[in-house]
Amino acid sequence: MAFEKKYFEVAKKGILPKSEISVECNISAGANVAKVLSLLVDARVENTEVLNGVINFSGILDTKMVFCSENDEINTICAQCPFSSKFESVEIEAGQTPLIKVSVIDSRVESVGGESVRVLALLEQSGVIVCNQQVMTIACHDSDVCIKNEDIETIKYIGSAEEEIVVESEINIRENIKKVLLLESGVVVKSVDAGTNFATVSGEVISRVLYLGENDKFESGYIYDTFKEEVELASLTRDSLVEGDAVVAKAGATTEIVQEEKGGKLVVKVPVVITVRGYERVQVGVINDLYSTSGDIAVTTSSYNMTETCPVELVEGKIEGSLTLDENAPRVDKLLFHGGNSVTITNTYIKDGEVTIEGVARTTAVYLNDETSELHSVQLETPFTISDKTNCDDDALIWANAYVSDVDVVVKKGREFYYDAKVKVTVSCSRQLTSGIISEATLTAENKEKDYAMEVIFAPAGKELWDIAKSAKVREEQIILQNPDVIFPTATDTPLVLFNQRLQ
Repeated sequence: MAFEKKYFEVAKKGILPKSEISVECNISAGANVAKVLSLLVDARVENTEVLNGVINFSGILDTKMVFCSENDEINTICAQCPFSSKFESVEIEAGQTPLIKVSVIDSRVESVGGESVRVLALLEQSGVIVCNQQVMTIACHDSDVCIKNEDIETIKYIGSAEEEIVVESEINIRENIKKVLLLESGVVVKSVDAGTNFATVSGEVISRVLYLGENDKFESGYIYDTFKEEVELASLTRDSLVEGDAVVAKAGATTEIVQEEKGGKLVVKVPVVITVRGYERVQVGVINDLYSTSGDIAVTTSSYNMTETCPVELVEGKIEGSLTLDENAPRVDKLLFHGGNSVTITNTYIKDGEVTIEGVARTTAVYLNDETSELHSVQLETPFTISDKTNCDDDALIWANAYVSDVDVVVKKGREFYYDAKVKVTVSCSRQLTSGIISEATLTAENKEKDYAMEVIFAPAGKELWDIAKSAKVREEQIILQNPDVIFPTATDTPLVLFNQRLQ
């Protein structure tokens, strides 16, 4: 009796271990720096290499710094600083797809000297790996083994694809613009839908432009632009499961001032990198039950896990907070602007059908003190918690990206800052499905030859033909042939006659 090993593949997501790394950036401002007013640091992963046991990756820290020069001019410097790191785990194998997130959890100016500014950023790296995992079952073609087959639905990972688009927007300005100081852009994904060999990703790009007008007044405005892009991915069908995310390649974002006779406009171009991943439902034939007509079989059942991705969800909320300046800090006589808007997600969880996102929103307020005629800045950190209903399970794996918009900062009594903003969070969930399957079968004992030609067995009421045949260790065909008038499942307790073939 020979049982063969048989394999099929199921999609699996594994969590990568979290860790923190520090990155130091030395930035040349192009002018002597008297004071750094605001700092915004974003991280983006650009390249990955997956080997057995390790994922090496590298990326760019995009730094936007508003500073006051020694000749009292306010300028901006945008700089890129490379970084690299890795994940190590015995579960990492070549060929897997990594989803890596690097969040800036803290950034600060360490030192200023002439035109040089040294920035230190503390990053948190996290992520998951997506792959197909082999599941072992059995097959058997022996004539004395009776098999009940069934088709089970599995989920298989197809692969991923990436595409970069440029979202172009315009904002009309009533006055002439002297200088653009900051462009802060983010993206949220609203939906991901499967098509034939492509996935459609819809979302919104949110940009904030801070500029200096002709009257030397600091002004800012938000631009909201939607996009809908088809990303090619072979083997996708309309019934496929898809997930996706998007990130702004901030180093490539640009602004162009178009001056007109009265006022003008700003043309903003934001490059967005879209990534999609596809999964397909596959019917796999497996052995659900078996027995042997010639002996006893010991069956081993094993469990396996597979990942099912859920439709993306958009969670929106409001963030409010306040900060009171220390008594020794210069009072606020005039709030000039705020910059360096960012948000960091610190925790996500699902309970009783609600997803909860916890995080911290940050901005830097720049103000003037009349007594000293100096510019000062203070960072506002506002913790928040938002919740919304979700279709995901409580133990689902969550992948979330957030962006803040409509940020407003006001000052009262010269010392009290009030922060108000909207936050949008793209939430992608994956549920873990567990199933059981026959993974091994072994013949433990052979039947003794029966020394009688006929026997009578009793089938209890409601018993199925398969269960009766398995208990008697005979084929279903034999019972039907030798008891042609019996209908299964049996309505009442029914005697069945079996004629045994005796070997000479």
